[in-house]
Amino acid sequence: MNRYLAEIIGTFWLVLGGCGSAVLAAAFPAVGIGLLGVSLAFGLTVLTMAYAVGGISGGHFNPAVTVGLASAGRFKWSDVPGYVIAQIIGAVLGALVLYIIASGKADFSAAGGFASNGYGERSPGGYSMLAGLVTEVVMTAAFIFIILRVTAKSAPAGFAPISIGLALTLIHLISIPVTNTSVNPARSIGVALFAGGPALQQLWLFIVAPIAGAVIGAVINKALMADE
Repeated sequence: MNRYLAEIIGTFWLVLGGCGSAVLAAAFPAVGIGLLGVSLAFGLTVLTMAYAVGGISGGHFNPAVTVGLASAGRFKWSDVPGYVIAQIIGAVLGALVLYIIASGKADFSAAGGFASNGYGERSPGGYSMLAGLVTEVVMTAAFIFIILRVTAKSAPAGFAPISIGLALTLIHLISIPVTNTSVNPARSIGVALFAGGPALQQLWLFIVAPIAGAVIGAVINKALMADE
């Protein structure tokens, strides 16, 4: 249960910190943090919680990471459902707290996006479904590959959370304009439940693509497993 609680807390922080920066601070009048700030916020949530509770649960905070690690033989498949459920609970709780805070502003409406992911008309840059699909698959594959390599036995000990946090920052810098960046089904589910409507209709892509990307990342890693 401690591992599940750690995943709930970590994913809660990821959604509240990452999506919260997008909803509350990205376009704050005159001093908004913008795309760079939101990207850094997502990276910092993972970095801080990986150090805080990674020793308890492994610091997944993302169903795609859990599936990727299981596909690479680093995690028991029997433990995957419990982790995924915990991550979704954490994401929904994070989105709920963010909703309560954001709704304190008079003109707030979650239907305006609420940091949810999307393609086509819901893409920040107007990118197509295919562009969104490719982006999410490739970015998640790269993310899982990096996680597997920086946590390999040959990697320097103690630095993995920094590499993983910076990798997630870079991924957001690349892909926010395309899909608002998911690479994490739990993160997408949490905010989509409050955004509703089109966000829920397009949610399938942000579940399927990251999971597919995670498996691809694990397969690529297997070609470089001499040190494991």
